[in-house]
Amino acid sequence: MNIIDISIFILYFLAMLGVGIYFFRKNQDSEDYYVGGRNMGSLHIGLSVVATDVGGGFSIGLGGLGFLMGISGSWMLFTGLIGAWLSAVFLIPKVSHLSRHHKWFTFPQLFQHFYNSRVALVAGIISAIGYIGFTSSQLLAGAKLASATFLELDLNIALMIMGVIAVGYTVIGGLKAVIYTDTIQWIILMGGLVFIGIPIGYTAIGGIDAIKATLSPDFLSLGNISWSTFFNWIVTIVPIWFVGMTLYQRIYACRDEKTARRAWFIAGLFEYPVMAFMGVLLGLFARVGAEQGMFAYAGFPTAEGIDAEMGLPMLLRTVLPVGLMGLMLSAYFSAIMSTADSCLMAASGNVVTDILGRLSNFGKNKNTALRLSQIATLVIGVISLLLASMMQNVLELMLLSYAFMVSGLFVPVVGALFWKRGNSLAAFWAMLVGGGTTIALVISEFSLPYNLDPNVAGISLSALTFISLSLLTTEKRGSGDIRNETEIEALTN
Repeated sequence: MNIIDISIFILYFLAMLGVGIYFFRKNQDSEDYYVGGRNMGSLHIGLSVVATDVGGGFSIGLGGLGFLMGISGSWMLFTGLIGAWLSAVFLIPKVSHLSRHHKWFTFPQLFQHFYNSRVALVAGIISAIGYIGFTSSQLLAGAKLASATFLELDLNIALMIMGVIAVGYTVIGGLKAVIYTDTIQWIILMGGLVFIGIPIGYTAIGGIDAIKATLSPDFLSLGNISWSTFFNWIVTIVPIWFVGMTLYQRIYACRDEKTARRAWFIAGLFEYPVMAFMGVLLGLFARVGAEQGMFAYAGFPTAEGIDAEMGLPMLLRTVLPVGLMGLMLSAYFSAIMSTADSCLMAASGNVVTDILGRLSNFGKNKNTALRLSQIATLVIGVISLLLASMMQNVLELMLLSYAFMVSGLFVPVVGALFWKRGNSLAAFWAMLVGGGTTIALVISEFSLPYNLDPNVAGISLSALTFISLSLLTTEKRGSGDIRNETEIEALTN
């Protein structure tokens, strides 16, 4: 890689660290660190939401889908549009006012409010584990991109470099650093894709005539997908918009409900069609290049044997000229870090507020709470790095983390917000049964009929457990629940 590209790349990372240092000086307490002072605008939040959700896993993962199945892989992010708009219409009006009234930092505090502390503790553990896995998937995506770009760079060394930088500015800067760097990173990614990656990649492979001559028509069809795959994506991805800690932190960070809803509508449109088609098109270009022998210099005379998620980085390395390679590489690292930092903040918030916070009273001292938050973020970042070093597939790790959280948390949160009969006992066992079922099926490699995702069974059993126990028991909602049904109505009007 040319020294000019390396210099651009290094300057980009130094700029991100600079943002973290700037907000390190601004943060006064945990409210600044975890929810950005609760006064953020819709544009920054909207771009941060889509940058976090699409990020590196979907950017690299979408490239892999485009490599394997063509433009029909874009349907994965259509589920993001559905999830964003559904949560804007149904979730945010319920949560925004309550969060400001009760000064919430985390998603599981909602469970404390509607159920009890035991349910909130379990929710915090599930969310923390899920986001540690999700952080790992983003770090792995960055390492794959770097090792495919620098052929002499070992994957584990690339992983360490990626981890040190992403964890570093997140630890010191908190959520404001994350949101503002997300905005910068998203602009860089969009500019890189629109003005560099797509036009140069398209020209390099020979345009539409070369695509049609090289690939089967299925690659250019939106119907090249099975109903079970699309259904699995819906069941796994749409519910995350109702249980994602990163998303709740951004709802809490918005100055009001209107700001939050506008941000979610912005995010949905950027997910689909904008990022959806950009990602899969570049993956499709990489497949054409591989079939043409473009990557023979790297030991791949055809597409056979290439990791689908490595195809896109190899295309960029091959076709981009000096200078533009550094810009495009920075763009993709932007996407990766915008998700990694948010997930790291989410896991840290869960551990500090929902787990450690229930075991001690450290939160009474603002300085102590802030320093503990930073230490926890650092420790979780190290754990995520270790986990990433043991995994191979970005999309697999990402969707597994999604599934674990969704199957355990989705039914109880829907029950809390929309069903008066739900109670703490039902929520507790629904989380354990749902999350446990999904993990058991994954570990045992048990195959469901019609190739359905294990998450389908997890959510189904979680719902059955929640409804059954709610109807069969007389337990009222726990001590942390709404005192009466008029409270939420008063706060949301």
